[in-house]
Amino acid sequence: MLFNSGVFLLAFLPACLLGFFAFGMRGHQRAALAWLTFMSVLFYGWWNPVHVPLLLASMGANYLIGRRLGRHPSKALLLAGIGANVLLLGYFKYTGFAAETVDGLFGLGWAVPHIVLPLAISFFTFQQIAYLSDAHDGVAVEHDFLNYCLFVTFFPHLIAGPITHHREMLPQSRTARSCGRISMASWSAARCSCSACSRR
Repeated sequence: MLFNSGVFLLAFLPACLLGFFAFGMRGHQRAALAWLTFMSVLFYGWWNPVHVPLLLASMGANYLIGRRLGRHPSKALLLAGIGANVLLLGYFKYTGFAAETVDGLFGLGWAVPHIVLPLAISFFTFQQIAYLSDAHDGVAVEHDFLNYCLFVTFFPHLIAGPITHHREMLPQSRTARSCGRISMASWSAARCSCSACSRR
């Protein structure tokens, strides 16, 4: 789903903002954040829903590792968490290339698999690696899984960046007053992206 597509401008964005404000104006902050998270995951899965479980699993694993690091800092666990993220990214980005290179050099006749690169895997992987590092250092402490999911999946930045630091996002989802800022960020980011796309 492109920011300048009809389905985004006429269906997705109005539904996203209306739902968010409908919950928020009734004082249901948690429901508003859950709605925005759901819509962000829907936005991500629009291109290829097959990769949604990968995104959810990545968030779940990194959230649990981050919580553990926040309570009991461990260099070994931090390195393991970073390594797992890098291995996941490397598998999707470089396995096919490496297999083709080896096969070309040695003529092994391998049937090189075609691995579809998940959308925005670099963005959400490196964003979570940064979070793990800060959790280990005691800088990032997040006990709410919903807030963490929104931090990772927030649709204006998920597929096109930039990588968002937890200090810029997580505190805003903890107060009712900040919900308005999140929704305005959704609209502003989408509007800017739409304008940029239309000028190409």
